[in-house]
Amino acid sequence: MTIATPERYAQMLDAARQGGYAYPAINVTSSQTLNAALQGLAEAESDGIIQVSVGGAAYFSGQRVLDRVTGSLAFAAFAHEVARKYPNITVALHTDHCAKQYLDEWVRPLLDIEIDEVAHGREPMFQSHMWDGSTVPLAENLEIARELLDKSVRAHTVLEIEIGAVGGEEDGHSAEINEKLYSSVEDGVAVARALGLGERGRYMAAFTFGNVHGAYKPGVVKLRPQLLQQIQHGVWDRAAAGEIGVALDANVPDGKPFELVFHGGSGSTPQEIAEAVSYGVVKMNIDTDTQYAFTRAIADHMFRHYDGVLKVDGEVGDKKKYDPRSWGKEAEASMAARVVEACRQLGSAGRALR
Repeated sequence: MTIATPERYAQMLDAARQGGYAYPAINVTSSQTLNAALQGLAEAESDGIIQVSVGGAAYFSGQRVLDRVTGSLAFAAFAHEVARKYPNITVALHTDHCAKQYLDEWVRPLLDIEIDEVAHGREPMFQSHMWDGSTVPLAENLEIARELLDKSVRAHTVLEIEIGAVGGEEDGHSAEINEKLYSSVEDGVAVARALGLGERGRYMAAFTFGNVHGAYKPGVVKLRPQLLQQIQHGVWDRAAAGEIGVALDANVPDGKPFELVFHGGSGSTPQEIAEAVSYGVVKMNIDTDTQYAFTRAIADHMFRHYDGVLKVDGEVGDKKKYDPRSWGKEAEASMAARVVEACRQLGSAGRALR
């Protein structure tokens, strides 16, 4: 298996949910970082998710084009082709952090394309899409989520939503580091009432528990993974008591009605990651750390071979050193190693579906 079908993606999420592990969701911005992600997943013998953000999708289309739909489709087409060479892992494709101002020029058109593909008997190009409603009131967030969930069902894709705000900045989308970064049980109840617990369509929920995008020194980010447990148990108990008006799936692990997503995890301790996963996280976004791993290897190459990559003192340099493939291979290997580390931390290493 290579790129997941809708049925295979459902199996992946079910396996993680039942097995108590999570998949790394690796942001990529180029064919090189995409290849690095595939290499790392294969080396770890792990299934995984590869995704593009609003900025990444635009960048894929070319800096003079900056069309997110074009970039997303180009990314997906390339991924479908090169992933064929990794038959022992399954990879899902995902669009990440679509805020309200980008819906009409990005995710809605992609869903419409996929709905048409499905209507003609073909598979969707992507397996899931994220609606980031963290900057709008919760009622509006969930109203839009319901509309997108209906489209997702028709497109045979999974919806991801964000409830609460993730601090820091990503692709121009930012939030302050304050108490707004912490979701509540009542937020979870509101989500269950609006979207159900799977009966209206499958979705993943990124409740916030102090998450922050970007790189920070130890002590700056105050994660509270136990909030995820409180939300899961609170919604489970109220649903079981008939207070929410939704049915609990008999196949869902006790006390974990939501499939959770962990955003802004760079710099988190292994203990924080393990605790979050134990509360039902099935997907963890990996971006800052893999970006650094990729670029760090390039910087190392340039410093070690500066007189080869530069035409210093009238010399001609060394073509073998400034050939993009020379430093590109090092960058891809470095990023792949960081992906392997993420798979091991999340428990997905060695658990690729057969």
